Amino acid sequence: MSRVAKSPITIPSGIEVSQNGAVLTVKGKLGEMSMSVHPSVVIANTDNVLTFAPAQVSRKEERGAWAQAGTARANTANFIKGVSEGWEKKLTLIGVGYRAQAKGQVLNLTLGFSHPVNYTLPAGITAETPSQTEVIVKGIDKQKVGQAAAEIRAFRPPEPYKGKGVRYTDEQVVRKDAKKK
Repeated sequence: MSRVAKSPITIPSGIEVSQNGAVLTVKGKLGEMSMSVHPSVVIANTDNVLTFAPAQVSRKEERGAWAQAGTARANTANFIKGVSEGWEKKLTLIGVGYRAQAKGQVLNLTLGFSHPVNYTLPAGITAETPSQTEVIVKGIDKQKVGQAAAEIRAFRPPEPYKGKGVRYTDEQVVRKDAKKK
């Protein structure tokens, strides 16, 4: 049984949640997001409090219904935070000559290759470069922000000997000892 599905979500002011059949739509000051809800999940909105529960299913399917309810609750909470505050991931470039520069929807990276790396950001995602070695990826969709940050990191992941590469700001890179005689 899902413990996540049992905790209700209080809808903050300025956020509008509506359900039309199997489609749940969340609107806020930063945008609008929608998702399809599994048919085994029942969402109830009473006095700006959303509750999630499995539909009446057989005993065999009950465990899967609780799991779907927990997933729907987590996704809805992410949508509400996304349209009200937004999501962001911070990346740090560590290495001599490693630089980043955001130009509109293109992030220009110099990562020690013989060529510059130009990464085109997905729709709805923006990137900021407060300094040459910092990148902040922002958006309202948590999945897209995380995917874009992971793709940027994948160009030059941190290596274990010197720690050079692109890493998340809060990431701890396990360092290895150098070769011994």
